[in-house]
Amino acid sequence: MITPAFDLSQDPENLILNIRVPYTRTSEFDLHIDGTDLKFYAKPYFLRLSLPGRIVENGRERAKFDIDKGVFTVWVPKETPGEHFERLQMLTSLLAPKGSRSAKPLVEDLSTGCSESAEDEDEEEFDWHFEQEVFKESSEEKQKYGFGNQRSGVFARLQEELSDVTDVKNPEGTTAAERRQTRLQAEACAFSPDHYLADLFEDEEIKRLLKFGPWWAKLSPTKEHDGESSISFTDDEKEQLRKFSNRSYLLDKMSRYQVWLSLVDILLAYSYDVRSTEGEHNVESPWTIRKLSGTLCWLETYSSLQEVLVSFGRRVLCYPLYRHFAMVSTAARDTAMILQQGKACVLRCLLDIHKVFRENDLAYILNDLYITDYCIWIQRVKSKKMTALIAMLQQTSLQKKDLELELEELEEAATIVAEEEVDKREGLKIDLISHSASINGSSDSSSKLADDSKDFESARQGCNQSNQGEEMSRENPLQPKSTLTASSIPQDPTRTLFSVKRKTDILP
Repeated sequence: MITPAFDLSQDPENLILNIRVPYTRTSEFDLHIDGTDLKFYAKPYFLRLSLPGRIVENGRERAKFDIDKGVFTVWVPKETPGEHFERLQMLTSLLAPKGSRSAKPLVEDLSTGCSESAEDEDEEEFDWHFEQEVFKESSEEKQKYGFGNQRSGVFARLQEELSDVTDVKNPEGTTAAERRQTRLQAEACAFSPDHYLADLFEDEEIKRLLKFGPWWAKLSPTKEHDGESSISFTDDEKEQLRKFSNRSYLLDKMSRYQVWLSLVDILLAYSYDVRSTEGEHNVESPWTIRKLSGTLCWLETYSSLQEVLVSFGRRVLCYPLYRHFAMVSTAARDTAMILQQGKACVLRCLLDIHKVFRENDLAYILNDLYITDYCIWIQRVKSKKMTALIAMLQQTSLQKKDLELELEELEEAATIVAEEEVDKREGLKIDLISHSASINGSSDSSSKLADDSKDFESARQGCNQSNQGEEMSRENPLQPKSTLTASSIPQDPTRTLFSVKRKTDILP
């Protein structure tokens, strides 16, 4: 049997089911309704759904078939008119189990109702502030990783491809504490002060990216439950949801806590990539998402939201193209906004990551380890659990000093150097102006000296004439003596001294 493509919607009175069944006869189909169970059969298609609310067969049900599109549309009455059916977009959780257990170390859901009730009960008792104890690991034990730390031995056969997927050299033989220590050392070596300062002082491109509005910021607010009505999945996304196997996850309290923290870590990396590419993923997107997430790159497990933010902040300032602290803060706000939009928005982000990794030669391994399980698991979590996570994320702050990369000291030193460079430039400018002024001043002095020379020559000629007159008067004793006085020479200090000297020389 073939599981057909389908989607669900609702109005106050009915549940509306659209089923695409091309190449089938309209006269040969069967619809069975029994409380929360709905079965549809039209050879060779078979669909069985476990609904979040009860439906009835009371004569008001109806159906139509679009021959051109090959789509059956069925209206089924709700048992309680006006009731809102939640999670209708979570197609994987609506599909009935396939009846065979998975070979993976996860439990496939064979009894949807009971398993979900048990999981919901655990969710009710979950407390973000429970006491935690550091787990002492032994390197001799088989190390686990992946979603909920439920996988092991996956990398034993992937040694050649390992370096292109994660930065952990030997996941099977290193404990979580050893992986963390190695990660911190690698980040310290990768941090480039020059790159960081270049992005800090030349931030025109980064300012433009910070103004970009991602798709989740454009979602219209809704009054519906969980914000589901504001999310519309594409046909490709719906097809991917139908391909997932419906399974339950047996997670203890600590594992569930770490699953939520790793989800935030993955969404932070995704938010950065969407903003840095302005919503258009490129060939670097698989690397960017993987590299910025400690969960995906180092198989990291966190114990607090503060650790998640610190890890993400360090990796943003060490590896991608844009290494600016504002990109870290903005990614944190974007992640909080994604969570506020509801689990349908989170699911769409995870499906987008799944597609990015699926189209990469090696990153598909991360889908098997993390993303696929997140896509299935998120469809069945309680909305108030996500609300509590949002509150914790908004209360958690991140400062530059928390990253332990000496950013504040580095910026202070760079600012001092920049100010010294400015002072040097200002000093050079003043020197150039003074030098120019001195050159202009020398020119004026030369003109003044030239004028003084002319006056000196005139005075010299006047003195010669006076001397000639005096010689004539000596020849003629009857003619009175003529003396040269200072009033007959231009009044200039240099010329005044000269006139006084000439006067004493001339007078007997």
